[in-house]
Amino acid sequence: MSDKARIAWLTDPTGTDLAAVGGKNASLSVMLRELGAEGIRVPDGFALTSASYWEFVEAARLRPFIAAQIRRLRHGADLVSVGAAIRTAFFDAELPPHLVDEIAIAYEKLGGTVAVRSSATAEDLPEASFAGQQETFLNVNGIESLLSACKRCYASLFTDRAISYREERGYDHLSVALSVGVQRMVRSDIGSAGVMFTLDTETGFPAVTLISAAWGLGESVVSGQVDPDEYVVFKPFLDRAELRPIISKTRGAKEMKTVYSDNVNTHSGVRTVATTQDEQTAFVLADDDILQLARWAAIVERHYGRPMDLEWAKDGETGDLYLVQARPETVQARREAATLRSYRLLEPGTELVHGLSVGDAIADGVVCRLESAAEIGKFVDGAVLVTKITDPDWEPIMKRAAAIVTDHGGRTSHAAIVSRELGLPAIVGTGNATSVLTDRRQVTVSCAEGEHGRVYDGKLDYEVKELDLADVPQTRTKVLLNLADPAAAFRWWRLPADGVGLTRIEFVVSNHVKVHPMALVRFDELDADEQAEVSQYTQGYANREDFFIDTLAHGVARIAASRWPAPVIVRMSDFKTNEYARLVGGRRFEPVEENPMIGWRGASRYYSEGYRDGFALECRALRKVRDTMGLTNVVVMIPFCRTTAEAHRVLTVMREEGLERGLNGLEVYVMAEIPSNIILADEFAEQFDGFSIGSNDLTQLTLGVDRDSETLAPLFDERNPAVSRSIQHLVDTAHRAGRKVGLCGQRPSDDPGFAGFLVQTGIDSISVTPDSFFAVKGNVADAEADQDGGLPRDTLTAAAI
Repeated sequence: MSDKARIAWLTDPTGTDLAAVGGKNASLSVMLRELGAEGIRVPDGFALTSASYWEFVEAARLRPFIAAQIRRLRHGADLVSVGAAIRTAFFDAELPPHLVDEIAIAYEKLGGTVAVRSSATAEDLPEASFAGQQETFLNVNGIESLLSACKRCYASLFTDRAISYREERGYDHLSVALSVGVQRMVRSDIGSAGVMFTLDTETGFPAVTLISAAWGLGESVVSGQVDPDEYVVFKPFLDRAELRPIISKTRGAKEMKTVYSDNVNTHSGVRTVATTQDEQTAFVLADDDILQLARWAAIVERHYGRPMDLEWAKDGETGDLYLVQARPETVQARREAATLRSYRLLEPGTELVHGLSVGDAIADGVVCRLESAAEIGKFVDGAVLVTKITDPDWEPIMKRAAAIVTDHGGRTSHAAIVSRELGLPAIVGTGNATSVLTDRRQVTVSCAEGEHGRVYDGKLDYEVKELDLADVPQTRTKVLLNLADPAAAFRWWRLPADGVGLTRIEFVVSNHVKVHPMALVRFDELDADEQAEVSQYTQGYANREDFFIDTLAHGVARIAASRWPAPVIVRMSDFKTNEYARLVGGRRFEPVEENPMIGWRGASRYYSEGYRDGFALECRALRKVRDTMGLTNVVVMIPFCRTTAEAHRVLTVMREEGLERGLNGLEVYVMAEIPSNIILADEFAEQFDGFSIGSNDLTQLTLGVDRDSETLAPLFDERNPAVSRSIQHLVDTAHRAGRKVGLCGQRPSDDPGFAGFLVQTGIDSISVTPDSFFAVKGNVADAEADQDGGLPRDTLTAAAI
């Protein structure tokens, strides 16, 4: 396009000229012109090109003034005063008359209420992230308001954060121009809006799209003022119309929303209001909308060939969805994929506050609580920054912090985005950090425990390990992971594990559902207090049973998606009666047993009158994971199955609930943890597709030793001949029947000799916790090398393995 062109319509080829319209406007133009045929909707608009910016700068003689102010900064002047001086000069200057005329003509052609957004010409490049540094103005009406918004966008090229960013990275302040995008407003003020990433923002897991959603305009999500809903969609199945691969839905508090302002004297054009109780308890988006947005995100990602960060809006008048911004994701894209850094607390601590974790690191320091970025002089380098929310003015402080903790915000808020860019652990959306964490208090900030980050009192001891994935040896014996926490599943996606050998649904039930399944099925049998508590957990669900099904399904699905297409073995519930009784409403449905360890647990519950309906909910949840979401890599495992007759009864109940062995490739395993499973291994093999050895219970019941007894601890030994011969017998018998055998437990990581014994038995797999994976993989490789003639493991060829 001509260097002198001042206006570029997004629907014209000139709208894709990056140097003229900046990254933000160019992406909008690309989506409008090239991706519209694939169904993506983008509001029409035009851009004031970089030529308009330079014309304004030259006409107002701003260039020498800017240069002088930057020299002043480099000679020790305060950043705040330098930035304010430059921005004031922009505000006070007049736009050239011919530029005003062209803007007025374009605005009249576009018509109505518009959004005005900054688009720097070096912005949104994979190697540079200017996002959030410049201004956006919404609900702009009339030519005078539009001209004012354009000048304010130009001025925002010199926000404190933008100046600091360019200084640190060596960008010439007088070589970076700014384009202004003017788009027709989507009426999301009476609808909803949010952001999307085409990967998991915390771990870089590339197979999902993460969507944040809130009522009203999207500014409240980006700024962190609101705790939004979060939806996770598994991308590989988006092109299969019969599947609905929404693998996670988390309802945010959404206590406020941003809507149009009626005050014509305000520059923002918007205001914040409280949401209704119904808005807070409802999900913002229906499943069809979630899937539509995820499909659009996949199309954009495929077009650009890299992970993307997008903003979307839903028009409350028409119900139509729109994409309103697209830029490359820059944080995970720069992360070193061959190395995995692992953090682990080495001692327990007293939790002070918790919220959503950003990153997976741990840091410690003294609390520095600030009300606004203007208090930068109070901040101590290396402190833990605690505040309500952050905006671009906070970055000069944030980059000096050890960690960041905020009251408000979600994973796509400003605090979260900038923390990732800076590589800092952050906890957002705590709700009460500024009231609980006092100045100069020593704390430890941990984001290494999954979805929830925690601030602990005092300085806790922790370790950091650098794990080089290139050093992982190959082995014939498969090494799988034990994963219970769905929130932590994506953290380990880079580990070259062969699947998941044990997922205990009790973790999801106790930590996320929290309600006894029978309290949902037989709600009318609860007393008033119990009913009120159950209703609190299930609010937003017309059917209480769906709350259990959805919550369990989403928990299992996240784990299954993290290892797709490798097998993920999901053990059905194995709470003891005393553990079930602790769930909300549970005491009404659980007997008091003298010895729950060998009482009414596992398979014996599934077909009994007292729990049959609860087990049905478990089955329906796994059906949803396999049949609705498409994650057929889920293998079902039955625990504590005492007899073959009991196995038959359980499989019959499962078949009645649509989980039929062999149907849609379903495999069903049994836990081998009772001597009867070993003695009758050939008969159990007729009813199950595989065995998973629970070494703790098998040792306890074989030797008659309470595994929790300190007095008897010396007798509890998985390598006792009675146990080791049982394992060998099971492996031999199962293999003759064509069945697989695995073992899940800690002993192979603690004891290389036990790992060697398992290799010698010919066991198919060993399943361990993720932090033990490297050690066990090495132990197994050494054992296989010995078995192959004593060769060191690094001399084994891939063919030999």
